Amino acid sequence: MGDMSTAGLREIRKPPSTKLRRTLKGHFGKVYAMHWAGDSHSLVSASQDGKLIVWNAYTTNKTQAIPLRSSWVMTCAFEQGKNNMVACGGLDNLCSVYRLDQPQNVRATKELAAHDGYLSCCRFLDEGHILTSSGDSTCMYWDIETGEILKSFAEHKSDVMSVCTSPTNKDIFVSGSVDCTAKIWDIRSGKCVQTHAGHESDINSVDFFSDGNAFATGSDDSTCRMFDLRSYCEVNCFENGKITAGVTSVAFSKSGRLLFAGYDDNNCYAWDTISNGKMYSFQLPQPHENRVSCLGVNPKGDALCTGSWDTYLKIWA
Repeated sequence: MGDMSTAGLREIRKPPSTKLRRTLKGHFGKVYAMHWAGDSHSLVSASQDGKLIVWNAYTTNKTQAIPLRSSWVMTCAFEQGKNNMVACGGLDNLCSVYRLDQPQNVRATKELAAHDGYLSCCRFLDEGHILTSSGDSTCMYWDIETGEILKSFAEHKSDVMSVCTSPTNKDIFVSGSVDCTAKIWDIRSGKCVQTHAGHESDINSVDFFSDGNAFATGSDDSTCRMFDLRSYCEVNCFENGKITAGVTSVAFSKSGRLLFAGYDDNNCYAWDTISNGKMYSFQLPQPHENRVSCLGVNPKGDALCTGSWDTYLKIWA
């Protein structure tokens, strides 16, 4: 009986079979960033070929291609409410916001300029506000229409690499930095309310758990970690001695049971968040041909997209 129930449990806990469903081909340079739209159908990607491409992930069609003034782009974001705005930024130190609902030749661009370093990450809070992080060690909260900085967040000691807004509380966000810490910020006060340490190298990516009570980090130290806001501590560390590559990007599945992480070794591994963190659940059936630079789970939770320096984006489900 014991054997049967163990086998039964193993069957229930078996990782999902993930297959490659689509390959998005169109970039001619390394893909640096991608972000899903709120409708779970579209996504935007940024590449060092100097293009921002908006894709229909179901048909693989390119719905828009936006030529950038600077090809040194490092981040992109899709507005989640009406899905009619995208933003990007990079070594030009600017956050450029584009409207998708206007003809290409008169597309309104808003350039938000104040950072003294490269733009590492941007995320819309709504149609009127966006959050940016930079190599100048700060994050900024902007009014898109006026181009004004509403709040500046300056307690990191080195480059801020990634930000993620809370899915349940619009007033807080998390940032990850080269100073090896992740910080929780209150947008209303502009103050850091929690600092989470533990990583031994740069934190490249952060993502909130779906209930907003925890978040994950991915670092150059080859580990992903999970921190809980309520207990104010690290609750899991995902590392495998055989994986020595740095983590470029992290994203939770919709339920939070899996944590997907993109690595410099061209692969993406999925970790079971309630496991002991020593063995990943599964990896991609066919890795990319160069480092996985970005990934994201769509809001609906039924697809994972990985982007790579091999110029391709792949949709898995």
